[in-house]
Amino acid sequence: MGLFDFIRNEFIEVIDWVDPSTDTVIWKFPDNGNNIKYGAQLTVRESQVAVFINEGRIADVYPPGRYELNTQNMPILTTLRSWKFGFESPFKVDIYFVSTKQFTNLKWGTQNPIIVRDPELKQVRVRAFGVFALRVSDPGKFIKEFAGTSPVVRIGDVEDQLRTAIVTNFSDTVAEAGISVFDLSRNYKELGDRLLPLLQSDFTGYGLELTRFYVENTSLPPEVEAFLDKTSQMNMVDDMARFQQFQAGMALEDAAENGGAAGTAVLMGGLGSFMQNTNAAGAQPTSGKEDKAQVMELLKQLGELKAAGILTDEEFNAKKAELLARL
Repeated sequence: MGLFDFIRNEFIEVIDWVDPSTDTVIWKFPDNGNNIKYGAQLTVRESQVAVFINEGRIADVYPPGRYELNTQNMPILTTLRSWKFGFESPFKVDIYFVSTKQFTNLKWGTQNPIIVRDPELKQVRVRAFGVFALRVSDPGKFIKEFAGTSPVVRIGDVEDQLRTAIVTNFSDTVAEAGISVFDLSRNYKELGDRLLPLLQSDFTGYGLELTRFYVENTSLPPEVEAFLDKTSQMNMVDDMARFQQFQAGMALEDAAENGGAAGTAVLMGGLGSFMQNTNAAGAQPTSGKEDKAQVMELLKQLGELKAAGILTDEEFNAKKAELLARL
């Protein structure tokens, strides 16, 4: 290899980026101190932008396409270096490729509960979780905010810095919306629509566009969730009287389905009718034989009602004593 071939090999002639990953946002072209040949070929693929930085300043930005690097295709860099037409020497710049595709299914969440004002509970601690999507809208601004001297920036590095803005705006938006924590689950879309433009103002400062934002889940402290469970149970039964009526009705159905004298008596007149009959037996005097037969029948029905679970032990014993005293 001659001296000319050695020098020629030190010049970079082809510049491109084939991204094997799915999470890289910024990738610095590895020049390793090599000089870029004047007239080198630059290829920028779809969903990419190439940014040339000269001595720490952003020079030329290249959208998708194929370029031959010369004074015509490097207008800003040519002006910065005061090159004249016919310049053919190599040059040095930092070249960054920026992915402009949409990054989806990014996670956000509150690491610790946040206190929000609630119209019903006044103040309550809430955790919230969701997903969002973004893309780079201003490559130059994005490089200034995130690249620094790092040759590679991944989407995970960007997420961490954005979560603070999301959590701060979430608590303010819930308070301003006036939505009770009782109704959060049915207002996730409304919250997401409210938050998206608010968050966009913060994302714009980083050169990013927030394309999607969703609230997926919210959770409350255990004691608040326990209170909600009790409230739900009370809503199912308006008051204890209705609940007792419901239980009595179920017992009547079971007694009727099981058949027998107790089932028939309950089905025809119910427990209330039975009690009226026992009271009438003591209030209206009849012949001794008829009265004894009636009391024995009532005792039999009383025992069947207890066996069916309609009467408690206390109720059974009290009524039994009353009937036996009439014999």
